[in-house]
Amino acid sequence: MTFLQQVVDFGPQILAGLGNTLLLATIVTLTGLVGGIGVFYLTLSQSRLCRRLTESYISFFIGTPLIVLLFLMYYGLPQWGLRLSPLAVAVIGFTMNVSAYNARYLMTAYRGLDQDELEAARAQGFSALQVFTLITLPQVLRLSVPALTNQAILNLKDSSVAFLIQYTEFFAQIQDLAIRNFQFFKAYLLAGAVYLAMVSVVVVAARWLERRLVLPG
Repeated sequence: MTFLQQVVDFGPQILAGLGNTLLLATIVTLTGLVGGIGVFYLTLSQSRLCRRLTESYISFFIGTPLIVLLFLMYYGLPQWGLRLSPLAVAVIGFTMNVSAYNARYLMTAYRGLDQDELEAARAQGFSALQVFTLITLPQVLRLSVPALTNQAILNLKDSSVAFLIQYTEFFAQIQDLAIRNFQFFKAYLLAGAVYLAMVSVVVVAARWLERRLVLPG
């Protein structure tokens, strides 16, 4: 039986894994964006303690390898009587990690805003929350579109590490195929081609979004 025939026979499992990969990447991109906005908001707090704790959160999750966090949750927590599904662990771990990166992107964009505009809004009686939701957030989101879309691409590629915690995503199925037929080179070459195709689609969509939303200059 040729390799192509084996791929066709194993097709349902591969497609199921591909669906799981897209599901995970989509979820963590959305939850990571929402979490990043929340963390970014806390970095603007009037409380020095809150700002320091938030910065510590960002530094910790940016500086800690994602796989360490996933292993800690999936293999470590059961020793304390807490068992989570592979998808739950992946979503929680990725979300905490991606939120930290997204918050840093938004904070970088915030430093480029016209602070006089924000002060004028406060002088007119806008509350801190109104200034954030009506003025600050829309601008930093637009300025951060390139970084945020690149992070979405990274989420898709990084989802492959979830197979190490028994999440049956695309790469896990390719690994299973390679073990079955021992044609590791062809199997991994196929995986690379599929990831490249998926990333290319996201890149095209991301660049279109950037052209539509990024502020001139």
